[in-house]
Amino acid sequence: MTEPNGQKDSPEAAQSNEPKVSKPYIMPDDPEEGSAEALAKELGEAKDRTLRTLAEMENLRKRTAKEVSDARTYGITGFARDVLDIADNLQRTLDAVSAEAKAAADPGLKALIEGVELTERSLLNTLEKNGVKKFDPVGEKFDPNFQQAMFEMPDASVPPGTVVQVVQAGYMIGERVLRPALVGVAKKA
Repeated sequence: MTEPNGQKDSPEAAQSNEPKVSKPYIMPDDPEEGSAEALAKELGEAKDRTLRTLAEMENLRKRTAKEVSDARTYGITGFARDVLDIADNLQRTLDAVSAEAKAAADPGLKALIEGVELTERSLLNTLEKNGVKKFDPVGEKFDPNFQQAMFEMPDASVPPGTVVQVVQAGYMIGERVLRPALVGVAKKA
């Protein structure tokens, strides 16, 4: 047969025009392509990988949510520690004025003392609004996780190991101790 361009139709000519496709190399231990066993195994592995990935993503989501929550709660720790010095100084100022001196003071001094009291109250309210709470452990059993013992004093009126005096108040931020309370502890008389 002759084609329109004048060439004869031959089986060799037909083969040379088609691209040659090679078969993929199959490893000797590979199961036959398309076998039900191989497909089931591959499906099982894919399902396992998917479930593991989902579990990892859920764990990551939970960890991230906890880290964000902790950052919100405890992110002001350094700032709060610095502000506690101001609260302590305000408390020392108020403690320096005796009740008798306050009662006998002229109106200008009384106004100053009231202003310092209001400033201290406002500071403590602001700290509490931001998760920082003051604690005063007088009368409680000594707990080294929340208090630091400064001295022991004989006191028969309370059981040994009870906090009888607070030298410096303690503060908590969230569930953590920001600063332990400095205390005096009762010992056997």
